[in-house]
Amino acid sequence: MEDWPKEKRWKDLYLRSEKVHRAKQLGIDYPIKNQRQKLAEESINVLFVCSMNKWRSPTAEKIYKTMPLVNTRSGGTSSKAKHQVSLDDIRWADLVIAMESKHRQRLVADFPEAMRHREVHVLDIEDNYEFMNPELIDELRAAIDPIFELCEHPRFSNSQPTQSTRLKS
Repeated sequence: MEDWPKEKRWKDLYLRSEKVHRAKQLGIDYPIKNQRQKLAEESINVLFVCSMNKWRSPTAEKIYKTMPLVNTRSGGTSSKAKHQVSLDDIRWADLVIAMESKHRQRLVADFPEAMRHREVHVLDIEDNYEFMNPELIDELRAAIDPIFELCEHPRFSNSQPTQSTRLKS
């Protein structure tokens, strides 16, 4: 873009409001916000994924549903899941959290285009718990809270960062 003629370098020539308008005309997202900026400014849509959408992801959905500025959904990767993850779910989500790496692999295989530039956090929580099991809740919180802290979500802005050995991005 630096070698473009000056009249084509619209980012250098216009005020911010004009840049936004010109970017829309050109079909460009401007200003480009990274995930941290987006999380800090507005609510976030979080999709929790497991196999059958029976125990782990619905538990995560329920415990984070009441968090301010967080919208949650859950889905399963199996065709027999209570709610199977759909393309609409993937497009809706700002943040995708999978219980195991096989769930991330399945999402990438089933939705290659939608998942191309999407980060998926893998928690490595095995399918050993029932819905709303207290041990499952503790494990989910220990693994998911640091993800929100890393993203600088407003809910955690006053808390001290914690380390999680479970977090894999």
